[in-house]
Amino acid sequence: MRKSQLGSVWLALVIGVGGVGAMGAPAIAQQAGKPALEELTPEEIAEREGRKACKVAICAAFHMKKAEGGDISCSVLKTWRKEQLQKMIERAKVSWPWGRVKCVADIKLKRGDLIKAMTEASYVTELDKHQVNCEIEREKDGPAKISFAFAPKVTFANGKATKAALNWGAIEAPTLVKGAMWTATATDNTFNVLQSTVVEDINDFIGPKCDEVKDEWAK
Repeated sequence: MRKSQLGSVWLALVIGVGGVGAMGAPAIAQQAGKPALEELTPEEIAEREGRKACKVAICAAFHMKKAEGGDISCSVLKTWRKEQLQKMIERAKVSWPWGRVKCVADIKLKRGDLIKAMTEASYVTELDKHQVNCEIEREKDGPAKISFAFAPKVTFANGKATKAALNWGAIEAPTLVKGAMWTATATDNTFNVLQSTVVEDINDFIGPKCDEVKDEWAK
């Protein structure tokens, strides 16, 4: 696989990981498709339940608009199967060359920013730098550990995201993987090619995804 093709793969993958931190929205889950409940492994069920409290806290801040409670800080763990990743990158007409990917992202959101995003006619929030650490399964070379940072900037208008930039930072990874990631993230930093997808995923999180846990945050 050529570096240009790997770059296309990573443009698909990094938006999913980046979406975790952009506003707590696991963007890759919508793109790759989620297994039916009966198909989830015990590990996947545990991960989903582990993310729920973070999801509820973010949704509560967005929709209840209460200043009490402090800022939101949580760690999100997500594993993607090889077949999920392959489905996600089919449009690039390339195959996913490795196995599953497991990532941990530390989410840091200011409660005041989330409230202003929903209540002000126009609001721009620049989030703190988010760090993501991942492990990629590889059959021949063993697991590859990668880490990268990004500091999202999101513009809201009347409670909807309208613009977004992920602002990718430093990358640490094996040479081949790092080269592909650098190509993809540098392209996004320059041309903001992921903006429309990030905006769509943030709005999907605020709407339908928050509705999934409304009973919890409405309390």
